[in-house]
Amino acid sequence: MSSPRSTFDAQLHTLEQRLLRMGSFVEEMLESSVQALVDQDIALAEEVIRRDDVADELDLEIETSCIHMLALQQPMSKDLRVIGTAIKIITDLERIGDYSVDIAKTAIELAGEPYPHALVRLPRMAELTAKMVRGALEAFVNRDFAKIREVIDLDDQVDDLNREIWHAQIKDIEDKVTSPSLATHLILVARYLERIADHAVNVAERVHYMETGVLDQLKA
Repeated sequence: MSSPRSTFDAQLHTLEQRLLRMGSFVEEMLESSVQALVDQDIALAEEVIRRDDVADELDLEIETSCIHMLALQQPMSKDLRVIGTAIKIITDLERIGDYSVDIAKTAIELAGEPYPHALVRLPRMAELTAKMVRGALEAFVNRDFAKIREVIDLDDQVDDLNREIWHAQIKDIEDKVTSPSLATHLILVARYLERIADHAVNVAERVHYMETGVLDQLKA
């Protein structure tokens, strides 16, 4: 017969795998939404929007699992922090999915409007934010402080790109090479990506708390 500890450890492992699945899922939503924007691909953007229901189902599934573990196992100390961190993480992942849907909706709205320049910075921002999400989840599963630091450092690069995109779009408006409407939409997409990066930082900071019991804002 399995001991209560081994049963709890098995449940924690299952919880971690579910979190990784949800993280991978919203990461794919993010990457597809930006690809739809770059390629002006309405079908791909619509697929991202449909996937949001699956992300919500994963969110509910993990939350229900956490509640059951809290009720049946009555964990203490660090075990309690692990489950609490998981509940916080799914909230951030769900918001990442929502922002990906916002980007997909923007892609649909801009599908018929030609871009004055190839989109370069936005895909780079998306690449970095996806890496941050992936790194934050790896930090959770592997209890990896180096990954936490990597996520925090990558956020500075995302912030820099966000500012660059804002300045570039304002200049394009002033030079009359783009419409204010198009520029505003692209600035908003950059803002969505910046917020996704912030949610990845949230996850990393919660993992730090889970391991240390100290809830500090690691981002200076």
